[in-house]
Amino acid sequence: MLALALPAAVPLARAQDTLGGHIGFVLPLVTRAGGQTINDLADDFSIGFPMGITVKGQGRMAFDLELVPALHEARPRDTTLTVHPGLVWDVGGHFGVGMRAAFDVNAASWGFTPLVNHSWPIRRDKCFFKAYFIEADLPVRFNRPVTGPKTNPVTFALHFGLGF
Repeated sequence: MLALALPAAVPLARAQDTLGGHIGFVLPLVTRAGGQTINDLADDFSIGFPMGITVKGQGRMAFDLELVPALHEARPRDTTLTVHPGLVWDVGGHFGVGMRAAFDVNAASWGFTPLVNHSWPIRRDKCFFKAYFIEADLPVRFNRPVTGPKTNPVTFALHFGLGF
């Protein structure tokens, strides 16, 4: 009976090294769209709550699937959801760089998001969270509504979170 249980335990131990994720919040700071620059904190406040699942390969690359529900203060108030799959590379020194595709659910908007992040390990035994991190994001979107102007907003945002 013990011999049957041991092979099942080996993949579970490996899963701890190859699966991870993160939660946090993202604040868009500045957006350039349609020839105008918008201060997102003062003029058009929004906040997102990214959560992601990460599958790490044997090398420095990881696949990360992130979902970002967001609240927008602009009139009319709005909530959105972005599906944000991407690849992130560990470049050493607790830094990562990556690129995500972006698909805004129920909107005529899609694009990509380059990113750079830095993490700080949490050095406590048996802690669920493994690191704090900060990430600089540069979302580029292609808005193509059926009515209204077509725009290509570019935003600078900061993402703060915890990795597990």
